[in-house]
Amino acid sequence: MARIAGVNIPTNKRIEIALTYIYGIGRVSALNVCQKAGIEPGLRVNQLSDDDVIKIRETIDADYSVEGDLRREVSMNIKQLMDLGSYRGLRHRRRLPVRGQRTHTNARTRKGKAKPIAGKK
Repeated sequence: MARIAGVNIPTNKRIEIALTYIYGIGRVSALNVCQKAGIEPGLRVNQLSDDDVIKIRETIDADYSVEGDLRREVSMNIKQLMDLGSYRGLRHRRRLPVRGQRTHTNARTRKGKAKPIAGKK
């Protein structure tokens, strides 16, 4: 099992799919990593040599912000919005949708389970 950026990536998947298990790397980024490291994206993880894994690890470390660093950066950006008191920060603070979605009928995922209002008949 290959361990890249602190994540155990699955061994029986293609490398372009397995790299997406790392937070901060999607399909396009995974293909770019494979191209820069000189590895064919169709190979399975268990077919990679140790040198290939090291090349991938070095490419990701050099070019991408992933896992803990990226999570920390995103949370700091949200905290900054909240401290500034911007509209988006207020929506984050109240745990409501941030990007303009309607909340009259939907948004149950963000708002939580519906609370009945007593006496509304």
